[in-house]
Amino acid sequence: MAGTVEIKDTFYVNGTPFKIISGAFHYFRTVPEYWQDRLEKLKAMGCNTVETYIPWNLHEPEPGEFCFDGILDVERFIRLAQELGLYVIIRPSPYICAEWEFGGLPAWLLREEGMRLRISYEPYLRHVEAYYNVLMPKIAPWQFTEGGPVILMQVENEYGYFANDNGYPEEIRRLMVEKGINVPLLTSDGPYPESLNAGRLKGALATGNFGSRTEERFAVLEKYTEGGPLMCTEFWVGWFDHWGNGGHMRGNLEESAKDLDKMLELGHVNIYMFEGGTNFGFMNGSNYYDALTPDVTSYDYDGVLTEDGQITEKYRRYREVIGKYTKLPDVKLSMEIQRKAYGTLTLQEKTGLFANLDNLSSCRESIYPQSMEQLGQNYGYILYRSALDTEESLDKIRLWEANDRANIWVEDQPLLTLYDRELLEEHEPKYSIRKGDRLDILVENMGRVNFGPRMEKQRKGICQCVQINGHMHNHWQQYPLPLDHVERVDFRRPYIEGTPSFCRFEFEAEELGDTFLDFSGWGKGCAFVNGFHIGRFWEIGPQKRLYIPAPLLKKGTNQIILFETEGKAAETITLADQPDIG
Repeated sequence: MAGTVEIKDTFYVNGTPFKIISGAFHYFRTVPEYWQDRLEKLKAMGCNTVETYIPWNLHEPEPGEFCFDGILDVERFIRLAQELGLYVIIRPSPYICAEWEFGGLPAWLLREEGMRLRISYEPYLRHVEAYYNVLMPKIAPWQFTEGGPVILMQVENEYGYFANDNGYPEEIRRLMVEKGINVPLLTSDGPYPESLNAGRLKGALATGNFGSRTEERFAVLEKYTEGGPLMCTEFWVGWFDHWGNGGHMRGNLEESAKDLDKMLELGHVNIYMFEGGTNFGFMNGSNYYDALTPDVTSYDYDGVLTEDGQITEKYRRYREVIGKYTKLPDVKLSMEIQRKAYGTLTLQEKTGLFANLDNLSSCRESIYPQSMEQLGQNYGYILYRSALDTEESLDKIRLWEANDRANIWVEDQPLLTLYDRELLEEHEPKYSIRKGDRLDILVENMGRVNFGPRMEKQRKGICQCVQINGHMHNHWQQYPLPLDHVERVDFRRPYIEGTPSFCRFEFEAEELGDTFLDFSGWGKGCAFVNGFHIGRFWEIGPQKRLYIPAPLLKKGTNQIILFETEGKAAETITLADQPDIG
């Protein structure tokens, strides 16, 4: 039945004052078989609303090609929330941040020279409108005004942190309304005048994103709400991890509980994250301030639930706080989810990347090296190969405009591994070669930056040239390696020590449970379980095990393939019943 949602001094649903107690849960970071479990736990904690972003890059992986099934079936997610009696807040911004690859923007935007993001730049806006032409008709029928559970939608995301082109968020708002959105709109920004001045939008409620000092933050926000309610749209209860940060980030539970209490006393909240979930595949984002900091595969976030949905002490404490402001429902959890150890698995087969190039990629020849985007590739790795046919020795090498990490070999012998700023420098390996020796450069996209002006500088691979002994080196064979078809790997082909490898393991499962892949003894790479890409691993931590949800397994024989780039592949892996995220 259609209803009304209004924003006055507070939120009103069908004319009745309504306190939003929401939790953030990204459907695309949890396998759909577990959505109901997480939403039941959300409701049992006392929340009446669930909030989610919508990732453009997954829903439109190529221009004009759309995907809304499986883990991307957002309508199924909304329907399930409604069946459980939850309201929904949708944040469908073209940009979501979320520590997600490129902030949710599709990488193919960068194929266009001169592309400008998140401003009133016509080519960019044309792509947004084409996406909204498909997305909004799927969301509009689920609005509360149409009988669905969606009570609020967001325009853009933390725009005041990025720019101050007032016409741009207004254009996003116009597109949303034009395509059927009629529930109240909100913006969310940092709780500072500079951010709110740049990010606010007439006709949308200004809200804030912060994790502490509630009274102080709300006092700033109040000046921008025009008498409307105070809401923290991202109440940060923890934080995210990046590779090499030394340990899992954890919030202060005592202070956090006090802030939640004050937030509910003074206004409304969306807890970020209720459950963080997992950056499956190559979907982790990165930040770049003084250096590149790619996020780990786990998006546990020290959330209210763990990455794999376990109830925490934070959950129990928050439930007590929420119980002061609403009657806690009696929710019977419908699923029994167990953790299971499958033990140590021994290597079954091993083969080399170089021997499998023709199975996994098509060679693209060019006088000069081209970026992934120029070659139509979005994620993963790319191999550049050339003959050193004019060199007497390899004294100096430099990769110009390369991102993010490069492994270099000469005739299958490791030469250099370069990361981030090392790619900007000239290196002097003083390496003896024979004329015509083969040079291989494997470049990895570690996850595009998801915040700030560097987003427009996120083309991956080698974007300009390779300089050897002072001159540009020409004539390249290029092999895009998105690794979206690992089933094509031929394990009968040889492996050469010190080069990238594919390693295959098997195990039998009579009973299915969530498990955790311990990659101790391995260098760097990514893992596939029964063909599903569960994410990256890297020996530098802090994450030491990768989460494998039980729905990815099957009774009987299961297959795990690890792709490893450093020549550090062990003979075993272990499937444990406990996580280790640092």
